[in-house]
Amino acid sequence: MSFPLVGNPSEEGCWTSQHDKKYSDVFRKHRHMETETVDLLIIGSGVAGLRAAIELAPYGNVLVVTKDMPKESSTEYAQGGIAVALSDEDKVGIHFEDTLKAGDGLCNENAVKILVEEGPRRILELISWGAEFDKEGTRLDFTIEGAHSRKRVLHAHGDSTGKELERVLLNKTRSFPSVKKYPFAFTVDLIVIDNECYGAYVLKERKICAILAKATILCTGGAGQIFSRTTNPLVATGDGMAIAFRAGAQLEDMEFIQFHPTSLYSPYAPQFLLSEAMRGEGAILKNVNKEPFMKDYHPNAELAPRDIVSRAIISEMVKTNSSHVYLDMMHLNSEFLRKRFPQIYSTCLQYNVDITSNLIPVSPAAHYIMGGVRTGVNGATSIKRLYAAGESACTGVHGANRLASNSLLEGLVYGARTGSAAYQSSSDIKNPAAVKEHVSEYTAAYHSIPEHDEIRMTLRKLMWDRVGIIRCADSLEKAKSKLSEWSFMLDKMFFTRRELELKNMLTVAMMITEAASLRKGSAGAHYRSDFPQKGKDWQKHIALAREDDRIKYSLE
Repeated sequence: MSFPLVGNPSEEGCWTSQHDKKYSDVFRKHRHMETETVDLLIIGSGVAGLRAAIELAPYGNVLVVTKDMPKESSTEYAQGGIAVALSDEDKVGIHFEDTLKAGDGLCNENAVKILVEEGPRRILELISWGAEFDKEGTRLDFTIEGAHSRKRVLHAHGDSTGKELERVLLNKTRSFPSVKKYPFAFTVDLIVIDNECYGAYVLKERKICAILAKATILCTGGAGQIFSRTTNPLVATGDGMAIAFRAGAQLEDMEFIQFHPTSLYSPYAPQFLLSEAMRGEGAILKNVNKEPFMKDYHPNAELAPRDIVSRAIISEMVKTNSSHVYLDMMHLNSEFLRKRFPQIYSTCLQYNVDITSNLIPVSPAAHYIMGGVRTGVNGATSIKRLYAAGESACTGVHGANRLASNSLLEGLVYGARTGSAAYQSSSDIKNPAAVKEHVSEYTAAYHSIPEHDEIRMTLRKLMWDRVGIIRCADSLEKAKSKLSEWSFMLDKMFFTRRELELKNMLTVAMMITEAASLRKGSAGAHYRSDFPQKGKDWQKHIALAREDDRIKYSLE
């Protein structure tokens, strides 16, 4: 179950593992490991995981494993809305073109076509299950966000769309007695034999047990916590991507990290997301000298694609030697703002910012990873019986830069597709006795890192400073060098959630940094100051995978 010692530092695309012998080993053997068998295992309980569970519920026993409470996911915190071509002024084809344009030439067109064509059906399905989207009279109320050419973003309770989706999906899963949930259960690693997945090792109540399944679906969300500034919840530590990589699956497009332009900036406040819908409703970005600046950077000003807005903000911060800019909504009707953005209004008030009468200090924060576990349009990975959906997966639907509010729609559409595909292609474990024997022989040497919180903090700052919004060869090499100092963790096993998360964060940080180094050009959310143009082979995708004792990459 060890992570491979990776390659020759002289070869491009490889990392070197360094061992630090000062950590003492505590040997624990699991000769009598507890095992449980289910038909279908889902890891993660956000929109993609729950929608997959609903799809699978009629066909067998489904177990949803999540490392925190079932509702604790990025879905819960999604404010702005969900994009779908349902309004009278919109068409599926226009949504398709807007998504491709935002993806900057790197979208998988077939994946995008599926997203926009199946999206309306999934939204109407949600409404039939009780989803309460905001309305104007009897009609659904649509708003516009950056890089959309039509009003197509549905919202619920003003700015609590994700919370509404999570509520409806959780209620729907509860209606199926075949769906069981394990909260506070951390997935340590996948059970893979000869490139075939048979379930996962899960840490629950301080014991590791083996959960065997006919098919396993990763829906663990993103990895924003590897950056010191992020809108993501604490659970977003890249776990699914890391465990899939260790098992031998391919990761793709890991260099493409979307930084949300506007998160609340205050020494005393969390990095609270200020929805793009605020700019869609007319908010204006101003520098610390209270001067509007977005028209100097893009003809669409505040509604330019997120990567452009984020870099514009960084440029203004550098020019004015400041740590933030302002979002100005004071020219808008105060009653409208309180009704349209109730959660944002009340949260900002807690930190002495009244969005109706004050300039709101904001700065960018890591928000979404376009890359992830490489899958086809039905969620299949490069490992048999292993599937992935949602932010932890990479279907290519987002390309180099996700179109605002497409992520919840992706979770619904591809959660359903992946659930269906996992059922249709699942089959009984051919030799369950051999699999159980493999699991029973599992032996791990457990380690402890007393300073894991300090390493986590340093890792997050390193990634923000060196692999953040603007990158270059020098910053990436410095990040690689520092990350390699911690690589002793990668082939060790830990017994606490915090240490296991740190190991996963380090794995994903290495993959992002490696891919960012390999892409010697700028596209979408990946910007190299030393290669500002798209560069050679820019339309190819970077895939990373384990091969023997090294990390291999390919351009495809």
